[in-house]
Amino acid sequence: MTTHTETVLRLLAWLSPAFPTGAFAYSHGLEWAIESEDIRDETTLRDWLADVLVEGAGRSDTILLRHARRAADAATLVQLCQLGSAIATCRERLMETLAQGGAFARAAAAWGSERLAALGGHDLPYPVAVGALAADHRIDEDATAAAYLQAMAANLISAAVRLVPLGQTAGLRVLVALEPTLLAVAAEARGATLDDLGGCCFRSDIAAMRHETQHTRLFRT
Repeated sequence: MTTHTETVLRLLAWLSPAFPTGAFAYSHGLEWAIESEDIRDETTLRDWLADVLVEGAGRSDTILLRHARRAADAATLVQLCQLGSAIATCRERLMETLAQGGAFARAAAAWGSERLAALGGHDLPYPVAVGALAADHRIDEDATAAAYLQAMAANLISAAVRLVPLGQTAGLRVLVALEPTLLAVAAEARGATLDDLGGCCFRSDIAAMRHETQHTRLFRT
């Protein structure tokens, strides 16, 4: 079993902004939401991200990650990859998860992963890639889920800090305010089945769709 210290070190590395997944290039539709003034300050950003975490991709990704962490064989992981691709709500969301998943797998080769190697040639959603690597290194599932959600929130906050714009301190206040939400989503996903996948974060989905034709864009999604 991987020790607690090893778990912390690996999660810090794998989910760091410096890990080469290209996460900085994706806004998950925030760019359109900010242009349309749905997000215009610290409070509206916090509320938007809370909805994404509880009702949108945050929850679905965490369910996929947990099932990938538990997967007993490559066939199960392939099915999770197919499911993770199928639930993407638009072209840009699909690109976002597959591009980051593929980049994560390539970078993670430095640590070695039989599961990720077995998925070579398959479209690889980001949460499935993280869960598969955590399984190979016996990283605690709860810790992985919480760290993944925190990284997701932090990346979107970083995008908003640049786009709104907000100060760094305001961004940190949003991250602190979201901590209870992150922990609640991670815990709720623990007992979720694949039948529980889905969401109702419609405004965020529409934002991602409209970003595809947005006139001026700094982010890929």
